[in-house]
Amino acid sequence: MIDFDNKGFFKLKQDSDYADKVKDLLLDDEQIIDSYKSMRDGVVFTDKRIIAVNVQGITGSKKDFTSLPYKNIVAYSVETSGTFDLDSELEIYFSAVGKVKFEFTGKSSMLEISKTISNHLL
Repeated sequence: MIDFDNKGFFKLKQDSDYADKVKDLLLDDEQIIDSYKSMRDGVVFTDKRIIAVNVQGITGSKKDFTSLPYKNIVAYSVETSGTFDLDSELEIYFSAVGKVKFEFTGKSSMLEISKTISNHLL
């Protein structure tokens, strides 16, 4: 599970192939918005939830999948990239869990992800 006490995640870079790691977990009508990868770990945004993948062990064959449904979000914050600072951030506050922070480097679908979260909150 995500270390909610640490409240951080490695810098994530867009990687559409990373979504394959969670395809067996998806519901029949669930659609992938985008996926991101750090060294080995990653995160996949769908139209229903966020799935964080924590790859464990030397071989990486053991994986921990944390499902974070949008319906449990109480607030969120998006920081988009700028001219010189190309990183963007997403902070999400989940009821009864706490804050989760994702940092992205390079291209990201922050606006689409933000709209999806808003659709579930409002």
